[in-house]
Amino acid sequence: MTTKKQGGLADVIAGQTSISTVGKAGKGLTYRGYSIDDLALHGSFEETAFLLLYGALPNDVQLKDYTKKLASLRQLPAGVLNILEQLPSSTHPMDVLRTGVSALAAFEPENEERDASHIADRLIACSASILLYWYHYQKSGRRIDTETDQQSVAGHFLQLLHDQRPNELHEKAFDVSLVLYAEHEFNASTFAARVTASTLSDMYSAITTGIGTLRGPLHGGANEAAMELIEQFGSVREAEIGIRQMLKDKKLIMGFGHRVYSVSDPRSDIIKYWSNRLSAGTENSIIYPISETIEKIMLQEKKLFANLDFYSASAYRFMGIPTSLFTPIFVISRTSGWASHIIEQRANNRIIRPNADYIGYDLLPWLPIEQRS
Repeated sequence: MTTKKQGGLADVIAGQTSISTVGKAGKGLTYRGYSIDDLALHGSFEETAFLLLYGALPNDVQLKDYTKKLASLRQLPAGVLNILEQLPSSTHPMDVLRTGVSALAAFEPENEERDASHIADRLIACSASILLYWYHYQKSGRRIDTETDQQSVAGHFLQLLHDQRPNELHEKAFDVSLVLYAEHEFNASTFAARVTASTLSDMYSAITTGIGTLRGPLHGGANEAAMELIEQFGSVREAEIGIRQMLKDKKLIMGFGHRVYSVSDPRSDIIKYWSNRLSAGTENSIIYPISETIEKIMLQEKKLFANLDFYSASAYRFMGIPTSLFTPIFVISRTSGWASHIIEQRANNRIIRPNADYIGYDLLPWLPIEQRS
């Protein structure tokens, strides 16, 4: 590990990974050597999750078996359902997922029969069930069946949410978004999960660490903030005036720039394409040109590019997904990346324990209590 003194560990190499490259010259964003462009264009989230977790793209038989396995792992224990019903409607959906994962650990602990890879598959398969069981119960008091006849994770989520089969365009667009969010090297939540894993804690604890870290608005939640921003404006003209005023007032505008990328986010153009396709024929199609206007101004005035979160916001809105569920979708996808890193950390483990640069007082004399001011 390098010894550079950088705030937020910027530019510090904190470990090695064979899972992904982010912003590397000549590589860009890859998952185990495969370009994000190829994965989004030709692959599926199930293929991507298998690649991340098991190290290679599945063949036809493996993909069919893996898809069936995920579909078989959607139901939740009655005890977990009971816990979810106790969470109030005011609970943040990220807290619902964090609680649901922790609860599942009590009913299905990691052991010799239930290894890390199985738990990863289980959580990928049932995270939508956790989230949307609570969502519908608190919204209407309805106890939904978390089984669907959908083969894909994307289709399963959309059918649970809307209680009807999703159309092919929505399912594909949602699937692509899951591919794009699946993995991103040593980001804050992944690194935090690896720290937990390095103590030899269990898979559930490490995943819960990832969820808790992603809950922070400086890591997850930018797509929610972007949607709230976009929906402030009723027209392109309003957006142009409003964004320029926000910049003048030095207000933070979420969804632009990136800690790692300096020129562009390779995922942004992909999700922008799908947002544009989804916007056609929708009642709130004005959202897309408003988004383009904001993107244009941010590039002109601040030289900041849209990141994945910005256009994923409008894409999710066009699919009828409530804003509060945007970041939990991130969890459903990123669980595949977190779990891959946890498994990799365990394979060549050393507890992660960096040093700190002390900036406090020098050694002070002890003062009797009557002499303290």
